[in-house]
Amino acid sequence: MSAAKPPSTEHFKERVLQEWTDPNTVAAWIKWHSKITVASAEAKEALVRAAQVEPGMQVLDIASGTGEPALTLAEMVGPEGHVTATDLGPGMIALAKENAEKAGLTNMTFLQADAHQLPFSDRSFDRVTCRFGVMFFADMPQALGELYRVLKPGGRVAFTAWGPLEQNPFFLTSLAPFLKRVEVSPPLPGAPQAFRFAEAGTLATELQRVGFQEVQEEASTIYWGWPGPPEEVWEHVRDTAVPFHPIIYGLESELRKQAIREAVEGYRGYYDGQKVKCPASIVLAWGAR
Repeated sequence: MSAAKPPSTEHFKERVLQEWTDPNTVAAWIKWHSKITVASAEAKEALVRAAQVEPGMQVLDIASGTGEPALTLAEMVGPEGHVTATDLGPGMIALAKENAEKAGLTNMTFLQADAHQLPFSDRSFDRVTCRFGVMFFADMPQALGELYRVLKPGGRVAFTAWGPLEQNPFFLTSLAPFLKRVEVSPPLPGAPQAFRFAEAGTLATELQRVGFQEVQEEASTIYWGWPGPPEEVWEHVRDTAVPFHPIIYGLESELRKQAIREAVEGYRGYYDGQKVKCPASIVLAWGAR
């Protein structure tokens, strides 16, 4: 019998598309948008600092989700600048547009777009940003090459990705009770997954490979300050962390209930009565064209 054929890039792209455009996923992000915005503030601020955005700039934000950091970037570039927010799915980008309208931001464009095939001319943007999206690019050289193509000479790209799982109590608190009850195969090499760039230097290497200059990468610890009780943090992770659903729902009912109880109790250790403040390791990387 011949060996099974390894998944193709197209297979990976289709999987990511299904995960992040599923109506249930979109509904979950709508449900939790306001609290995610509060909880993820430190990650957004770190990305914005790395991007060095200035008034009047043309900015492209990839994997904008429900709107951040694109909304903040639009405020920073001001009326003379412009931010183009993109996402794979029409549901997410429609919500981002709605949130921009609520905020009174008029210097923005919203577009359903795939990072692997961007519908923009060469050298269109001063800055390109992507918060927690780069890990899910199915064909890394192709997608990063596209970001390089649309960036102006001297322009800057900036990313955040997740650091190691063992240094991320925000995720580990949820996942550890499941991982000790269900066997999980390691991800395939090159497969899109949340901790793809957890190993130091791996994201910087990918940026250098497609031609970015002055590339830098650093690890940073932030706090994911969820404005609500421990039970709510668990519900949020369950609803929105789509790539982890096979782990969460890979257990039969009673074992899953036990794992959920442990996860909630784990979050209780970070609860101050108002917020669940979990430390989380992130990777920042940036470079210039």
